[in-house]
Amino acid sequence: MNFKPLRLSVVLLGDRLAIAALGGSRVEAFTVDAENPATALRAELDARGLPATKAFLAVARSAVTVKPIILPPVAGDVRQMVGFELERHLPFPADDAFYDFAALPPEPGAERPAGVDEQRVLITAADRRVVDAALRLAEEARLRPLSLTVAAHNLPTLARLPRGARVAWVHRAAGAIDLLFLVGDALALSRNLPGTDDTLVADELRRSLVALRWREVDAVWVSGDADAPHAPTSDPLSALGVPVTEPAWTSRAQHQLGHLGAEQRGALQLALAVAAGRSVRSLELLPAAARPTRLTRPQAFTVGMAAVTAALAIVALLAPGWREQRHLNRINVEMERVDPDVKAVDRVLRELERKRKLLATVDGVEAAGVRPLPVLRELTEIMPPDAWLTTISLDAKGVELTGAASAASALIPLLENSPRLERVEFASPVTRGRDNKEQFRIRAAWEAGGAVATTSAPPAPGVVAPAPGAVAPPSGVMPPPGPAAPGTPPAAPGAPTPPRRPAPTAPPGGLRQ
Repeated sequence: MNFKPLRLSVVLLGDRLAIAALGGSRVEAFTVDAENPATALRAELDARGLPATKAFLAVARSAVTVKPIILPPVAGDVRQMVGFELERHLPFPADDAFYDFAALPPEPGAERPAGVDEQRVLITAADRRVVDAALRLAEEARLRPLSLTVAAHNLPTLARLPRGARVAWVHRAAGAIDLLFLVGDALALSRNLPGTDDTLVADELRRSLVALRWREVDAVWVSGDADAPHAPTSDPLSALGVPVTEPAWTSRAQHQLGHLGAEQRGALQLALAVAAGRSVRSLELLPAAARPTRLTRPQAFTVGMAAVTAALAIVALLAPGWREQRHLNRINVEMERVDPDVKAVDRVLRELERKRKLLATVDGVEAAGVRPLPVLRELTEIMPPDAWLTTISLDAKGVELTGAASAASALIPLLENSPRLERVEFASPVTRGRDNKEQFRIRAAWEAGGAVATTSAPPAPGVVAPAPGAVAPPSGVMPPPGPAAPGTPPAAPGAPTPPRRPAPTAPPGGLRQ
C-alpha cells in the first residue's frame, strides 16, 4: 500500500499537454492532444485511476521571457526596483505581466568592468493571457494549481550537478530546443530555439556565453528527443571543445525515466521534472492570490520553535507526574511484599489489645470489689456479747446488718466509731421479740476505702487465711454453720445461720453474734 501523496504535473506545450504522475514507485507519463484538453485530461486521469485534485503547472520556455538585468546600485526594495525596470525588457505591457526574479551571485571568473558595483538578477515574466490560460485549464480539469513555472527550469531536479560547475544543457522537445546555463544547480540563463539544427544551437551557445560573461563551459548535456553522442563526433556541439554527454541523472531519476516511452520523450521528461520538483520553487509565475499558503523560512523557524517550546512545556508538566507514578509503583510493590507481615502484626496487636482490656476489666473488678473477711473481723470485734447478727449484706455502697440485741440503740455509736463505716442509722423501726430482745435492721455506708483493699488484710488470730486463688464468699452469704457454742439456743427453723466469731477471740462461756 502506497501512503505517499500523488504528485501530478501538467505541462502546456502549445496545442498539447504533457502529464506525469508520481506516487511512490508508480510512474505514469502521457500526453493529451485534443480540442478540449481540460475535459480530455480529466477523463484520462479517471481512466488511469489517478485521484488527483492538485497539480504543478508549467508552460513552455517559448511562452515566457527570461532575461538577466542589471539593477542600479540603490538601496531599497529589490522587487520594486525590478518592477521599475521591467517595462524596458518585456515585449508586452508590464501591467499585464506576471513575473518573478532570482538574484544572480557574482561569478569569480566573469568578465565585468572594473570598479562597477552592480546587482544582477534573472527575471522570468509571462503575459497575463498565458497565465490565465493555464489557470483556466486547471479549473476546468478540477485541479487546484500548486505552482506555475517554466517547464525547462525544473530539469536540474533530475540530475546531479557538480558544485560550481558551469553546464550548458540542451533539451529537445516538441520540435524546439531549450538551452539552460547552470552554475551548480542554480539557473543563470535560459534560451529557446524554434528548430533542432545543431549549428544554430552551437551559435546560440557562443552568444549566450558572451551575455553571461563566461569564457567557456565545463560540459554540454543533451537530453530529450535526441540522444547524446557516445563518442566524439564532428558535429557543431563537439566543436566547442567540451564533453557532450547525457545529463548525470540521479538514481531515482534513472528509475523514473525508465518508465517513459520513446515517443515524445522530451515532453515527458519535462513533465517528469516538473512533478519531481520541490514544493517551493524559484521563478514562480502563479498569482499571489492563487498560491497555496506556505510558511517562509523565518515563519517556519518561529513555528518550529513554538512547537519545541510547547513540547518541552508538555514534557515539563508530565515529567513530575511520571516520576511520581514510578515512585508510587515502587511503593506499591514494596507494600505488597510486606503486606503479609503487616497483617500478622495487626492480628497480634488486636489480640494484645483484647487481652489488655480483659486484664483492665479484671483489675477494675478487683480494685472496686468488697472484701467481706476484714469487715466480718471488724464486726466481730466491736459487737457486744449480747448482740446477735442473723444477716449481713455487703455491696459497693455499704453494709446492712439484721439481728437482735438487748439495746439496739447502743450499737449505733459502736458502729460509727468503726474506721470502715459512716452514716450508721436504723433502716427500719426497732421491734421487741418473744425473747425480750430488740430486733433491729441497721444500714451503714463505707468510709473511703473502708471495704476495698489492694491486698487482703492479715487474718485474725485463730482464723486460717484462705488459700491463694480462693474466691471470697459473696456479699450476704454466710459460711456453713458449725457446732453451736454451749448454752446457745438453737436457731429457729428456717432462720438464717448467724455468723460465727473466731474461737480464739470468743469470751468464756461461748461465742455470740
